[in-house]
Amino acid sequence: MTLRLAAFALCLSASLSAAGAATPAAPQILTEDVDRFFHLYDGAGGHPTAEQLDNDYLTPGSAGLHEIAKLRSVTGARIVANIAAHPEVYAEARTCLSVLPAVKLRLVSAFAKLSALYPDARNPPVTFVIGRGRPVGITDPSGVTMGLEALCSADFMDPNVEDRFVHTIAHEYGHIQQSAEQQALEPDTPQATVLTMSLMEGAGEFTAELISGGVGNYQHAAWTKGREKEIETAFLRDVDKTDLSAWMYNGVGDTAHPGDLGYWVGYRIIKAYYTRAHDKRQALREIYAMRDPKAFLAKSGWTPGMKIGG
Repeated sequence: MTLRLAAFALCLSASLSAAGAATPAAPQILTEDVDRFFHLYDGAGGHPTAEQLDNDYLTPGSAGLHEIAKLRSVTGARIVANIAAHPEVYAEARTCLSVLPAVKLRLVSAFAKLSALYPDARNPPVTFVIGRGRPVGITDPSGVTMGLEALCSADFMDPNVEDRFVHTIAHEYGHIQQSAEQQALEPDTPQATVLTMSLMEGAGEFTAELISGGVGNYQHAAWTKGREKEIETAFLRDVDKTDLSAWMYNGVGDTAHPGDLGYWVGYRIIKAYYTRAHDKRQALREIYAMRDPKAFLAKSGWTPGMKIGG
C-alpha cells in the first residue's frame, strides 16, 4: 500500500469510527401546540369557541396533538366544556409555561443519560399540548404527548412544578423503550395481571429515577414509609389477579389509603433486579423486553419490605 493510500485508509477508518460513536440526535421537545392554544385563548378573552378550537388549534396541530385527540376524544367542544367547568385549570396552566425552558434543558440531559446507559434507546419527540383536563400524557411508538394543563394541575404529585414535569415525562419515556407487547397491555384483559401491570408501570418509574433523579409519583415515598413490608406482602398475595382495583389506576388516594401502589411496588421490584445485575446494560434490555413477569420477579431477588440499594 502506498503512503497516500495508507493515509486515506487511516482517515476513512477514523471517520467511520467517529460516525459509529456519534451521539444520537437529541429528541425534539415540541411546544408549538401550547403556544398556538394560548394565542387563541388570549385572543378570545379566555373563552374560545368550539369552532375556533377545532379549526385554528386542533386541525393545524402536531402529530402528537392529533394522536391524543384521536385516542382520548379531545375536541373543540370538549375543551370548551372543560374551560367552562374548570376555568382555573387553564388559568393555572399559563403559570406552568414559565418552567418549560428549564424542563427542556433537563430533559435533553436525561435523554442523553438514557442513551449512554442504554444505546438501544428510542428517541421520539415529546410534545406538549393543551387538552380537556386529562389525560396527563400518552405514549405510543411515535412519541410522548403531555397535556400541560393536566400535569400542571396535578398538585398531589411533586409540589415543585419543574421537577414534576421532568420526572413524569422521564417516566413516560421509559414506556417508549418497552416492547410493543408491553405498551399494548390494557386493563381488563387476561394478560393484565397485577404483577404484569405493576412491572410495566414500575419500569417507567425506575427509568425516571435512573435518568432524571426522581420518580413520577413523588407522593408514594411518604405514604409507604414504615409500611413497606405490610404493603408488599399484600401485593404478593394479589400478583395473579386481573382485578387491578386495589393496586392500579385507583385514584390519587391519601396517606391512609394511597392510590396506585402497584407503581411503587413495581418500581421496587425493577430496581431490585437492576441493582442485583452485574451487566447493567443487559439488565435494561431485559427490563424493557420483559416477556415473563413471574420469571422476572423470581430473578429480581425482591422480597417484601427489603431494603434496595442505589
